[in-house]
Amino acid sequence: MTLIRCIFILFILNYSYIQEKGGTDMSEKKGGTDVSKRVILEMKDIDKKFPGVHALKKCNFELREGEVHALVGENGAGKSTLVKVMTGIYNDYTGSYKLFGKDVHFNDVSDAQQAGISIVHQELNMMNDLTVAQNVFIGRESKGFFCSDKTINKKCEVLIKDFGIDVKPTDLLKNLSVAKAQMVEIARAMSFESTKVLIMDEPTASLSEAECLELFEKIEKLKANGVAIVFISHRLGEIKRIADRVSVMRDGEYIDTKYVADCEIKDIIRMMVGREILEEPKQKSNVAEDAPVILEARNLKSSKVKDVSFKLKKGEILGFAGLVGAGRTETMRLLCGADEKESGEVFIKGKKVNIAHTSDAINNKIGYLSEDRKRYGLVLGLNITDNTVLSSYDKVTMGGIFVDERKSKNVSEDYVKKLKTKTPGVGQLVKNLSGGNQQKVVIAKWIFRDVDVLIFDEPTRGIDIGARAEIYNLMDELVKEGKSIIMISSDLTEVLKMSDRVVVMCEGRVTGEIDIEEANQESIMTFATKHG
Repeated sequence: MTLIRCIFILFILNYSYIQEKGGTDMSEKKGGTDVSKRVILEMKDIDKKFPGVHALKKCNFELREGEVHALVGENGAGKSTLVKVMTGIYNDYTGSYKLFGKDVHFNDVSDAQQAGISIVHQELNMMNDLTVAQNVFIGRESKGFFCSDKTINKKCEVLIKDFGIDVKPTDLLKNLSVAKAQMVEIARAMSFESTKVLIMDEPTASLSEAECLELFEKIEKLKANGVAIVFISHRLGEIKRIADRVSVMRDGEYIDTKYVADCEIKDIIRMMVGREILEEPKQKSNVAEDAPVILEARNLKSSKVKDVSFKLKKGEILGFAGLVGAGRTETMRLLCGADEKESGEVFIKGKKVNIAHTSDAINNKIGYLSEDRKRYGLVLGLNITDNTVLSSYDKVTMGGIFVDERKSKNVSEDYVKKLKTKTPGVGQLVKNLSGGNQQKVVIAKWIFRDVDVLIFDEPTRGIDIGARAEIYNLMDELVKEGKSIIMISSDLTEVLKMSDRVVVMCEGRVTGEIDIEEANQESIMTFATKHG
C-alpha cells in the first residue's frame, strides 16, 4: 500500500513539473500550435463604431507565443479595424485588451511598439526619397544630437544580409521594385529587438513565389524564437501553408477560430462569405476565332520592354502572366502613354493612333486600372462620387461649366449598388474604404467613362475571395457587352480562370502565347522562366 502511494505521489509531482516547465510530452497539440504555450495577446468583446458604421461588434482574438495566427475575412469584415485597435491607431473602443496577461490601452502606435508590437502594413508605408537604411531606422538614427548615415548603413547591411534582400543600404527606396520595397518594410518591422508580436497585413501581395518562400523561412525562424505572428492574407493557400490557427471575421463580427490542420480551404471560405465559392479554370475561350481585333501593339520598346507585340480581340480577356520584373506593367504603361516609349506602334480597330500621354489613351477609349490604386487610381481625400466621375466630368456638367451634383450622386449610387460596394453612402471619403471597395470605385470610374479596352493590372490584389468573385463576374459581364480586357495577374489560378488567351513575359520579352484550352500552370511557368 505504501509503495502504491509513493508511485502515485511521484506521478503527480512529475506531471506538475512538466506542466510548469511547459513540456510538450503531456500537452495537447493541434495544427502545429502547442496549446500549453502561454497566451500573450487577448482581446475580448472589442467594439468600435464610426459615424454610420458599426465596424467591430464584440470581437474576440487570441494569440499564443510562437504561433502564426491567420486573421481572414472579406474586405470590410473589420480585420484592419481590429488591427488598428491592436496597434494603438484607434484608442476609442470598448472591450478587454490584455498583453502578457496585463490590461493595456494604447494611445498611439509608439505605445504599442514599445510594448513589443510591430506591424507591416498592406500598403507600403515608407518614404520614397530616403535610402533603405534611413527608412529602416527612421526615428532611431542616433541617441545623440547627430545622425550618422555610416552607423545606420552598417546596421542595415547586417539586417538585409540576414533577411536575404538583394538591395544596398544606400539604395533610394523609389528605385526599388514594389516587391523589394515590401521586403524592406518587413525587415524594418523585424529590426525592433523588443518585438514579440508581429502583425503582417498582406505581406506577400507583391512578392514572387521565390520571395514568398524566403519570407516563410524567416517566419519559421521567428516562431522558433517565440515571436507570435498575426498573418492577414487573402491567399488561403498561404494560410494552409504557414498558419497554425485561423480566425474568421464577417461584417464586423468574430465568427470562429479553427486549427488550420483541422479544416479545409472550402471551410474557411464558407465561414468568410457564408456560401461556397468555386474557382475552376476556364476550359474554353468564349471568343469566336473570327472576332475582330480591337487593339494591336507592335514592337513596343523601352529600357524595360524589349520589342513586345500582341493583339486583343473584341470581347476577349487577354491574360498577361510572368514573374515579378517580367515587364508586364511597363508594357501597359507604354500602351497608355504613362511612360515614354522608344519605339513601337499602337493600332485601334486597325487604325494607327498616337498615344503620347494618358489623355490620348482615354480619348481612344482605353482605361488603365493600376496595381497601385491609391497612387494612380484614386484621389483619397475625395469622396466616392467625386472619384467615380473623375474621368468623365464632361458627362455630368451643365453647359460644360457647372457640375451637376445630383446627376453625379445618382451615377455613383448606381455603381455602388451594381458593384456591391460596402459604404454608408457615396459621400464617404475613399481613404476610409477597405482595399477591395476602393478597387470597386476605380472600376466604376472606368465603366462610367465607357472605354472599349480595360487594362486590369493585378485586379484582385489585396481583395478577399468574396469581392474577387464579384469582380470576376463583372469582368465577364463587360466582355459579354463587347468590351475587351487585358488582365495582368501574378495569381496563376486567376489567369487560368479568367483568360481566353495567355501572353507570357520574361525579362521584358514575350516568351509565349497560349490558348486557354492548352494552358496550365506548368506551361505558363515554363515560358515565364524562359530567359533570352
